[in-house]
Amino acid sequence: MSRWKAAAVHLSISALIGLVSALLIFEVWYPRPYGQATGANELVLLLMGVDVVLGPLLTLAVFRSGKRGLKFDLIVIALLQVCAFSYGMSIVVRARPAFVVAAVDRFNLVLANDVSAEDLAKGHAAQFRVAPWTGPLVVGSEVPKGAKERSKLLMSGMSGKDIERMPEYYVDYASTVPELLKRAKPLDQLKGKTPSAQKIVAAWQHDHAAQGDSIVWIPLEAPQGSFTMLIDRTNGRPVDALPINPW
Repeated sequence: MSRWKAAAVHLSISALIGLVSALLIFEVWYPRPYGQATGANELVLLLMGVDVVLGPLLTLAVFRSGKRGLKFDLIVIALLQVCAFSYGMSIVVRARPAFVVAAVDRFNLVLANDVSAEDLAKGHAAQFRVAPWTGPLVVGSEVPKGAKERSKLLMSGMSGKDIERMPEYYVDYASTVPELLKRAKPLDQLKGKTPSAQKIVAAWQHDHAAQGDSIVWIPLEAPQGSFTMLIDRTNGRPVDALPINPW
C-alpha cells in the first residue's frame, strides 16, 4: 500500500467519525441556534480539524510500506488522535445546553456544567433533576413567595447564581407562558435594535411567511451574549432565535 492510499483510508475513517459526531452535536446536543449562542460552532470546527486532518497527515508523513516499526507508529498516531478527539468531545458534552429557562421577561440558556449535581437533586420534578441528553429542555421558573426564600434567592443572585441555575425553582414551561406573552413584543419593534437587525428580521420573515403575525420576541441571555428568542403568540412555543441584541 502506498502512503497516499494509507492516508486516504485514514481520512475516510476519520471523516466518517467526524460526520457522525457533527450530526450528534448539531442535531441533538446543540440544535440551532444554541451552537452559535454557546460558541460551540468554533470549538467543533477545531475538534473536526484535529480528527479529520491531523491524523491522516501524520499517517501520510510516516507511512512507508515495509518500514520497520510502522505498526508501532500507526498505533501511536491512532492513540494520539483518539485522546485528542475524546478530550474535545468531553468538553462539548460537559458544556452542552441543558435548560432554556423562562424567567419573567427573558429566557436564559443554562449549560450542563452551570448546574451542580447537588442543585439538580433539588428539582421538584424528575425532568428537572438531570441535565438532558436529547437537547435543551425549555422550562419556566417561579420566584418563591416566602420572604425568607426570596431573600435567599436575592443573595444568591448577587453572588452570581441566579434563579435560572437553581432547578428547585423550575416549573413546567406552560405555567409561565401567559406572563411571558404579556412582555413579548412584535417583530417590528426588533428591526431597529442594531444596524443589521432589519435585514436579519426581514430575511427570517421572508423564509417563514406562513407564520405571519403570530411571532413575537423575548430576549435570550446566553454565554456568548444576548440573542432574541422568537415565540408563537398563540401558545408561547419557542420557534427560533436570531443573532440580535434586543437590549
